Amino acid sequence: MKNPSGTQQPSSAAFLLAQVGSHAARKFAERLAPLRLSPPHAGILGVLRKSEGLSKQGLAEALHMHPSGLVAIIDELEERGLVKRQNSLEDRRTYELHLTDKGQAALRDIGRVEQEHNESLCVALSQREREQLTGFLQRIADDQGLTRGVQTRFSRLGRRQKKPC
Repeated sequence: MKNPSGTQQPSSAAFLLAQVGSHAARKFAERLAPLRLSPPHAGILGVLRKSEGLSKQGLAEALHMHPSGLVAIIDELEERGLVKRQNSLEDRRTYELHLTDKGQAALRDIGRVEQEHNESLCVALSQREREQLTGFLQRIADDQGLTRGVQTRFSRLGRRQKKPC
């Protein structure tokens, strides 16, 4: 964007965050594709690693989404042998979700992809600058009430998208 004197004006921080965020999300999805995984798969597997044995309801709460939006994704992860459902010992009407050995291996692959992605995205920054940027972004995320480690896009999963008029 140029100002009246013809020199380049910096974009706003909010615009740059949106631009880089969109680019980073797209590139991450591209990096996951060879593993036949998507960002929602990676997010669900990551939450289950931290909270093994969650119910579908508990997982939905952790991801800030409606439980019905998880059904197809959990079914797919189960069909692929990454997740298994087990009857809860506490409530026989509830299933607990657990990672399989194959799911644990997928998480190691996802971790490698995340490292490569972070390195590629932040190549222009020194280690100190990366740490500073991470700190600044975390402060913004905390101030905005975002849950650490959970992408806001999860809340849209399973919902019908409104069609433009």
